[in-house]
Amino acid sequence: MSQPPRNVSFRASKESKCPVCGELHRKEELLSGGGRLIAGKLGEDLRRHYEESKKWGKIEPLVYPVQVCHKCLYASYSKDFEAISKLEVEAIRASIPHRQKLVKTVFGDLDFSKERDSLTGAASYLLAVDCYHLRAPDAAPTPKKAVSALRAAWLLDDLFIEFPQRPYDKARDFYYMEATRNYAKTLEIMTSGEEPIEASLGMLGPSLDHPWAFDGIIYLNALLTYKFYSQLATDRPEQKKLLENAKRFLSKLYGSGKSSKSKPSVIVDLAKDLYDGIGKLIEEQFADA
Repeated sequence: MSQPPRNVSFRASKESKCPVCGELHRKEELLSGGGRLIAGKLGEDLRRHYEESKKWGKIEPLVYPVQVCHKCLYASYSKDFEAISKLEVEAIRASIPHRQKLVKTVFGDLDFSKERDSLTGAASYLLAVDCYHLRAPDAAPTPKKAVSALRAAWLLDDLFIEFPQRPYDKARDFYYMEATRNYAKTLEIMTSGEEPIEASLGMLGPSLDHPWAFDGIIYLNALLTYKFYSQLATDRPEQKKLLENAKRFLSKLYGSGKSSKSKPSVIVDLAKDLYDGIGKLIEEQFADA
C-alpha cells in the first residue's frame, strides 16, 4: 500500500494524550488549498467524490477525521477524544484486545503511528464504531456510529475495487447494515431527544464538504432502508412498514424543500427521486402485503 504524496498532511503542533492508555501522539490533519482536492460529483448516497490531481495524486479526505491512539486503538472524533468519563475509559480499556483482533482480522497488521493511507483510514472508522458503542448518551454516539459505519462501508468498497482478492466486500456489507440500523435509530432520537444530536450536526457530513444535518439523516435513513429492507426484516408486512415509514419522513424533507428557497435543490431533487422509487417498490412488490 503506497503512502500519500508528500505535503498532503501535517501533524498537529500540540500533542494529544490518550485518556485510555496515556500514550502521546500528534493527530494527522489534511492540508487544504493548492489544488490538493478537486471536487467531483455528489453520489446519491451524499458521498462527495474527488478527482485525481496531476500534482498531488489521488487524495481521499475521509481517511483523516477520526483520531486513533496507535497503541490501544481508542478512536473517536477529535471533539470527543479527551471528553470521556472514567466509566467509558474503563470499558474502552477492557476492549483493547477486541479492537486489536478486529483490525487484524479485516486488514492485517496496521501501524497508526505512520501517515494515513486507505487501509488505516478505513480501519479508523471501524474503530470509531466500536468505541462509540461504549460511549454515554451525552457524546451523541448513535449518529456518530451511523456516519462512521457509512464512511467505513464507502472506504471498504474502494479497497474491494482495488484489491478484489481480499474479502473487503464482506466487511463493507456488514458496515452498510450497521449504518442502516444506526440511521434508523438516529431518526428515533431526533424525536425522543435522548442524545444531543444538534451539537454534533456540523461534523456528521456524511461527506466533509457539506454538513447535511437533519436533512441528511432523513434522506440517508430512507435510502439505506430502500437498499437493505430485505435484510432489516424477513416478514413482508414488516418490510412494507419500514418502507412506508421511510417514505413518510422523506415526504417531509421533499415538502419542506419545495417551500424553502434556502434548502439546496440537490437534496430536494434526490429526495423526490427516492420518494418515487420507494413508492414504485411498494406498489410493485407489496401490493398484497
